[in-house]
Amino acid sequence: MPSRVSSWLTPAAWVAGVTAVLLLVFPVGFPNYDTIYALVWGRELAHGISPDVGSALPPTPHPLTELIGLVTTPLGDGAITVTMVIAYVSLGLIGFFVYRLGAIWFDRWVGAVAAAIVLTRAPFLSNGLRAYIDLPYIAFCLAALLVEAKRPRAGWPVLALLIPAGLLRPEAWLFAGVYWLWLALDLRPMGRFRDHEARNRPIGGVFGWELRWRGERSTVELAWLAALAVSGSVLWVAFDAITAGDPLYSWTGTKETVETLERQTGPVDLVLYGPRRLGEVLQWPGMVGAGGGVVLGLAFLRRRSALGAAAAGLALLAFALLACGGLAILPRYTMLAAAILAIFAALALLGWRLLEPDHRWRRRWQVFAGLVALMFAVWIPNQWDLDSRVDTDLTNQAQIEGDLSDLVDDGAFEPLCGKVAVPNHRAVPRLAFGLDVRPTEIVSAIEERIPKRGYFVAPASKFVIHNFILDPNDPTDFSPEVPPGFKLVAENESWQVYRRC
Repeated sequence: MPSRVSSWLTPAAWVAGVTAVLLLVFPVGFPNYDTIYALVWGRELAHGISPDVGSALPPTPHPLTELIGLVTTPLGDGAITVTMVIAYVSLGLIGFFVYRLGAIWFDRWVGAVAAAIVLTRAPFLSNGLRAYIDLPYIAFCLAALLVEAKRPRAGWPVLALLIPAGLLRPEAWLFAGVYWLWLALDLRPMGRFRDHEARNRPIGGVFGWELRWRGERSTVELAWLAALAVSGSVLWVAFDAITAGDPLYSWTGTKETVETLERQTGPVDLVLYGPRRLGEVLQWPGMVGAGGGVVLGLAFLRRRSALGAAAAGLALLAFALLACGGLAILPRYTMLAAAILAIFAALALLGWRLLEPDHRWRRRWQVFAGLVALMFAVWIPNQWDLDSRVDTDLTNQAQIEGDLSDLVDDGAFEPLCGKVAVPNHRAVPRLAFGLDVRPTEIVSAIEERIPKRGYFVAPASKFVIHNFILDPNDPTDFSPEVPPGFKLVAENESWQVYRRC
């Protein structure tokens, strides 16, 4: 078998195997609120109209997901299947990239343990199997990091991977900019540049440090790489300007939603809740292991650890900057840093093997590894409960979402003689997608006034009310009374549909 084919076949088989296991263990994933909206908006773009962002609490538009919605429009309901395939494959890719990074930086056992840590963390499973855009974004970022780990200062391949990442989340814009600076500039203590590096034109110096151009690439190449570095942000701003009439719509709209839902944000909340959100992803054994792994790695395996530590630090910096800028402090925004830090948690467990047998810190590292291993062992029942809760929540919520789609398929909303009122905004994109209408044709009974004519959808049980809350800050007691004149026309285990035409 040609080596080029083999180099692709092995990771493809690895990802396919992990994806198959995920399907067996968690077979009921479904697209979340944001992703369904992206499919609806992509369909509107396919029809030549701007995305309808006028409904109650619309999510942040993400250009790449709406492009997926556009190209999958001819598939009808098959667009949901495509998004779920992307979701499961993205989880498999994340596991593979974490494994490869661990193997390249340290060894295969470190990579394997790191991948196992990531693929068993509840936030990765929960957000991944709900098809959140964060998982493909993480996969693109880890792929870029893997290219850099295999070939330092690789240049355009890294920036090319950060372009689609930058069309999913804005943190990738920072990564691309910092990477360009890494390619173009060299910062060293004064007097550390050698004679043969005179081609590195000096820029300036401060506090005993000297900054120079690297001189490895021509001005034309650096200009081209700079264009790649800013492509993600430029394309996103252009997308907002064209589709929403405001080049900063995604930023301002997201901040308004954060304020409406009263989520934690800002510098003070970052200090109070930021570490906790990272801990919700890694859990305490992972946090302790990652912290110790970073310290021990930089102390005794500096060359191997430097890129990973820098990448984790940059990911956390991006999270902090967005939080200080007014965006929400959510666990899933820390998952990229958590994926990288999982490698250092695995290093804390196994890194002592990479020291010389007579190294004076080998025994101390073994003691620390034993303590971390004990923490992971004690935490297994809690981790089992967290992962089981993911399975239970996915099953319950998929049933409720499926029952709502079944009513659409069974003709419960025919004839569509007016707007459809639903309990809260979570049901808006699901019905807009199923009924092939604009989101503003679906009214949230909590946030908006119920129309006098049309349809009214009510939960059929407390089970639906409990499991159909989108955000912890949503009202938890929503069961609006059926408006006068509306009559029951259809129902199933989860929903009742009333009509007044």
